[in-house]
Amino acid sequence: MHGTPRGMRLHIGLFGRRNVGKSSLLNALTGQSLALVSATPGTTTDPVEKAMELAPLGPVVFVDTAGLDDEGELGQLRVGRSLQVLGRVDVALLVSDGRWGQAEVKTAALLQRRGIPFAVVQNKADRCLGKDRLPPAAVPEGVAVLAASARNGQGLDAIRAALVDLATQARGEGEQPPLLADLLPPDGLALLVTPVDSGAPRGRLILPQMQAIRDCLDHDKLCMVVTEARLPVALTSLGRLPDLVVCDSQVVSRVVSYLDGEGLPAAMPMTTFSILMARHKGDLSALARGAAALTRLEPGDHVLIQESCTHHPQQDDIGRVKLPRLLQKLAGGPLQFSWHAGRGFPAYDTSCKVVVHCGGCMLSRRQMLARLEAAAEVGLPMTNYGLAISLAQGVLVQALASFPDALHAFEELARPTGEA
Repeated sequence: MHGTPRGMRLHIGLFGRRNVGKSSLLNALTGQSLALVSATPGTTTDPVEKAMELAPLGPVVFVDTAGLDDEGELGQLRVGRSLQVLGRVDVALLVSDGRWGQAEVKTAALLQRRGIPFAVVQNKADRCLGKDRLPPAAVPEGVAVLAASARNGQGLDAIRAALVDLATQARGEGEQPPLLADLLPPDGLALLVTPVDSGAPRGRLILPQMQAIRDCLDHDKLCMVVTEARLPVALTSLGRLPDLVVCDSQVVSRVVSYLDGEGLPAAMPMTTFSILMARHKGDLSALARGAAALTRLEPGDHVLIQESCTHHPQQDDIGRVKLPRLLQKLAGGPLQFSWHAGRGFPAYDTSCKVVVHCGGCMLSRRQMLARLEAAAEVGLPMTNYGLAISLAQGVLVQALASFPDALHAFEELARPTGEA
């Protein structure tokens, strides 16, 4: 479990005023000194993430935030960063010391509007007099109010139990589709075409490829893994046609050309790892509409390329070299590009024509959907690397054939081939 990627962990946010004991509560819940604790208000100045195991939930990420009542110009920037965390948590604990004012009302409303299940924790319950106790009627209907003390351990088991309930709600409301198992019949066979990526450390596959193999194993499906150079040998040795061919976006045109050249049945589905991740992590139809926006790019247009992780760019980096080259060929001339990497993201620049996001393998589904929602709020279409590369190579329709709704969303908005 310690190796579970962050994008597959439940993200738990702690919100509240300064000095209500958020960091102390985090340390008490986990039994570790994960967060710096001080009696001085405002000790936590930036959101702090900690990946760990929390029984009985398993792999989680706790996100401790700065106080929602911070003051001054710098304090307001800290509050803004705390509220940005709402875009990357699955569930939340709103921590109070007995007070329920505008900070709590505003945060509770934001959590409800974002559909983030949460509970209210009245910390320092061991020191609260009756008049200081938070009246249950003050909080929104249906939200649990839990009394706790980080100092003496009161109520910690109840909070852990509440987190299990909240996690169940979060997973039920935003159910994540399988990666590929539902595309295969019983005893179905997936042929995974996986070039050795220069960005992956030696001896390892990139995360979407590993997840595809695990998804097949978890659902009793068969899979065969080959490089594109060994694809002809694989098809010959199988003795049957695969039920699904999945390939890396960078070799999709070569794979399609080979399959077409061999005269294999057009009904044999094929797609890319990145398109599978787009469905698994976000809204594939929305991302397909974003791909349609790429067909309307013109020279001089501004494109934002966004990544969910930070890495040292390679000589042949997809986001900074290959993708810009493909998009400029698609647009018929030079484009303007800007890049943003990391789990946080700024307000989207409405001067952009489209956002092209990475596959999001380091993000949770809620985090990816939050980015799609933020872009949609300012009328900015978003797609991802896999759809963009397949489009630029002329094979997106084939790669989306297994997903009729997404294919319809693309074809409905795409500029017809040859249209000026």
